[in-house]
Amino acid sequence: MLKEKVPSYYFDKDQNCAETLLHVINDEYNLGLKEEDFLLVGGFGGGCGCGITCGALSASIAALGKMFIKERAHATEGFIPMCGEFVEEFKASLSSIDCSVLKAKNFEEGKRCIKTVNQACDLFENFIKERS
Repeated sequence: MLKEKVPSYYFDKDQNCAETLLHVINDEYNLGLKEEDFLLVGGFGGGCGCGITCGALSASIAALGKMFIKERAHATEGFIPMCGEFVEEFKASLSSIDCSVLKAKNFEEGKRCIKTVNQACDLFENFIKERS
């Protein structure tokens, strides 16, 4: 399970939501990402630093890209609608895609947004299982 590895990245390595999500997905699904690849999602934490789209959601979409895109996103049949489905499921499951809303609901001092990160892990696993 993805969320079993979350504390190692989120707390022990002090990574943000996006970095953590992409790391645990990479570990579980053997995406072959290199350590420097995780720098690409670092700026998505905290809703891009200003409370907009949740970094856990952004990293999940990045992982879907690595898993499913063959050449280019718009040349990969069904990829863009699949991303839309994931976003809708995220919104339905977590009540919002906005970091500021999720943070107001789930943030705890000392634990940060671990509830959101764990929910995103469960959602991603279920989403992939449905497509396997």
